Amino acid sequence: MTRRGVAATLASAAAFGLMPVLASYAYGTGMSVPTLLALRFTIAAAVFLAWLGARGRLERPTARQWAVLALLGGVMYAVQSLLYFTAVERIAPALAVLLLYLYPALVSVVSAVVERARPGLAVLGPILVSLAGLALVVGPPGADLDLLGVLAAVGSAVSYALYIVVGSRVSAALSPAVTTGYLSMFAAGSFLLLGSAAGGLDLGFATAGWGWVTAVAVLSTVLAMSLFFVGSAALGPVRASLLSMFEPLVAVVATWLLLGGTLSWPQLAGGAVVLAGAAWGVLAAPTPGGEPVPPAGSRVPDAGLDVSAGGDLRNAGASGAPRG
Repeated sequence: MTRRGVAATLASAAAFGLMPVLASYAYGTGMSVPTLLALRFTIAAAVFLAWLGARGRLERPTARQWAVLALLGGVMYAVQSLLYFTAVERIAPALAVLLLYLYPALVSVVSAVVERARPGLAVLGPILVSLAGLALVVGPPGADLDLLGVLAAVGSAVSYALYIVVGSRVSAALSPAVTTGYLSMFAAGSFLLLGSAAGGLDLGFATAGWGWVTAVAVLSTVLAMSLFFVGSAALGPVRASLLSMFEPLVAVVATWLLLGGTLSWPQLAGGAVVLAGAAWGVLAAPTPGGEPVPPAGSRVPDAGLDVSAGGDLRNAGASGAPRG
């Protein structure tokens, strides 16, 4: 491991970990979830694509690649983001992040089902551990917890796992930065259409909201993604993805310091168990070549979105979509 790679990866995880806290501040200005997401992805796409254009690295997708990007960004990732940010609005941001980390174990299960493979310990172990952690986080029936918020957070983990598995069966051969820019563009389009149709877009929030949504887009999306690219190039995808589990810790501490919220000791213990299941899922899942893969959703700068037969999106740039 290089110091530069470790520093970049931890900084990326910290930026991602601050995202739900920044979103909470944005909600406090009167901003709705659809408005926040439409602005977040519009700003992120504009920054990514402008940067790529200025460097002469803006690749033109083929018709098939456009279709793949529209499906992944405009539909699947948009659904995941909507569920995640809804969870952040309804439950503690730290809790939403911890529940999102169910997705590495879920990817193993969904992949085994799709491939019609008999699930072994490497598949069932992580999911059982993660579910045990989920039980601790949620608590006994009747606990004072927003059920809809919890379901939204778990749904975001499920939809992210499905996004990874579906994406691993397509091929686009685009660099991660270009892929991320276009995915953000399609996600922005989806939320602009959804918000317009449902009347959910409203720019009448307080002026401070522009600062918070810009922070979500630039700090917790563009900068966080770029730093992960740097860290993954230096450390490799598995080490970088494991270090990225620093994200929930940042979210827990930031929630406590900045929002005054706190999780109970059983919830914190449950979160630790969820992360243990995620780490097990990362280390136990082999690639076709026998090497371990990073958790679903990790972003690898030199692989590109090239996941044709035998490939795996967990080693590809489609996973470069902004997390959450």
